[in-house]
Amino acid sequence: MSSVSVVIPCYRYGHFLEQSVGSALTEQDGVDVKVLIIDDASPDDSAEAAHRLAKADSRVEVLVHERNKGHLATYNEGLLEWADGDYTVLLSADDRLTPGALVRAAALLDAHPNVGFVYGHPLRFAADQPLPPARTEGGGWSVWPGKWWLERRFKAGHGCITSPEVVVRTDLQRKLGGYDPRLPHSGDIEMWMRFAAHADVGYLKGVDQAYYRVHSASMSQTDFSGQLDDLRQRKAAYDAVLEHAAQLPAADRDRLAATVNRKLARQALWRAARAYDRGRTEQVPVDELVAFAAACHPAYQRLPEFAGLCVRRRIGTKTMPYLQPLVVTAYAHHARERLWWRSWRRTGI
Repeated sequence: MSSVSVVIPCYRYGHFLEQSVGSALTEQDGVDVKVLIIDDASPDDSAEAAHRLAKADSRVEVLVHERNKGHLATYNEGLLEWADGDYTVLLSADDRLTPGALVRAAALLDAHPNVGFVYGHPLRFAADQPLPPARTEGGGWSVWPGKWWLERRFKAGHGCITSPEVVVRTDLQRKLGGYDPRLPHSGDIEMWMRFAAHADVGYLKGVDQAYYRVHSASMSQTDFSGQLDDLRQRKAAYDAVLEHAAQLPAADRDRLAATVNRKLARQALWRAARAYDRGRTEQVPVDELVAFAAACHPAYQRLPEFAGLCVRRRIGTKTMPYLQPLVVTAYAHHARERLWWRSWRRTGI
């Protein structure tokens, strides 16, 4: 029977611990589960809640920090110093696993020793709403070459994983390390890509692997300075992956860097353009977003998003929110024409 170490960091979320720990220990028949709760010096009664759970179940251990170490240091402590099962999960105290999630993930990892980590679909839910029903009947799985998956992430320019739905092979985690302390907001993206550079990636199809709690603060994602910070953090994550990917040929690293930088430039310009659509140019750092795009991709002025931004600038902040549907429709039509023209020049069809 495979063993799974579940690390649950906690800071002021003691009232969620019973649900989180319970999801890792119940309805996971077929794997040997052990849980560590790490309380990062919570000022409330979170440590007491953790100790109550440990007293009630011998599979639960508790570690309490005397002083706050921060989330990344806490994650790495559990992942690199404590976890000793075949596989490891990092589960936030306010998230949950779905029934059978660990069993399904372990089955894939058992069957494919070349897979470094496996993930599935996460269900998002609001703190004040009941849990949505989870799909738990297996729909099979896919195993992708790690470098292929890595290239997909560079083409997309963003991650596709929230975190609680991931199960990692512990040996690979120890070999490649944990979260990069330089990346407080994008360390998870970097770590999954770093793993994919060294191992294949598994995906569980047609099932829900975790519940990801969306709090009110994160439900209304900021349209303001946070947009620029998000892009900067993502770029830092991709740069860090390439920094560590010494096993990739230099030509591949250069190509991947050019791919993601172009994508991030397009995203920055699109966010700047949307500020005009929404009448928020006073709040959104438009000039800084354009400067970020220029730093990522020197030929940014040739990107279609820059053309769209120029149109919006000519129309102006006051008028653009009213004309936005017409401009977006015209822009989409123009983009389709450009794609057709390029295809015709290449193929004559």
